[in-house]
Amino acid sequence: MSAVLPSVIAVLGTLLGSTVTHAFQRRTAERTARLTRDEKLRQERIDAYCGYAGALLEYRRVLVQRWFVQHENRVEEDTPELQEQVYKLRYAAHEAMFRAQMLTGSAELSGLAERTLEEVTALHRAEGRAELDEVRDASRLAIRNFVAATTPYIG
Repeated sequence: MSAVLPSVIAVLGTLLGSTVTHAFQRRTAERTARLTRDEKLRQERIDAYCGYAGALLEYRRVLVQRWFVQHENRVEEDTPELQEQVYKLRYAAHEAMFRAQMLTGSAELSGLAERTLEEVTALHRAEGRAELDEVRDASRLAIRNFVAATTPYIG
């Protein structure tokens, strides 16, 4: 019996060591997977927020160009191609907004994204140059505010 007890203790020690090692390895693997997932989400958010801001800037640029064509008789004409470009860029801005909204998880940021798009879209309704300048400033500030508001979600 005295020879069996050390063998049983050795086997139990080995089993206990194996179990503890497995538990630590599992926790380490779960932590690594969580960190990897969090970093991937962070990168996707950065891409989505930057993509949305870029789409807004491009949409804004073409709306201002079209406003000048329509209101100040610039050399260019308000061609169907220019109108089509406005529609395509508005669509791209909406698509980028939806992507950003899906990744954010924040109702506040999601609402801000929609309000920012509305600020930019308001450019086409400006009646005179003074109103255009006012709406341009407001839309530029709205885009900057959106970008600033995304910082906590990518930090």
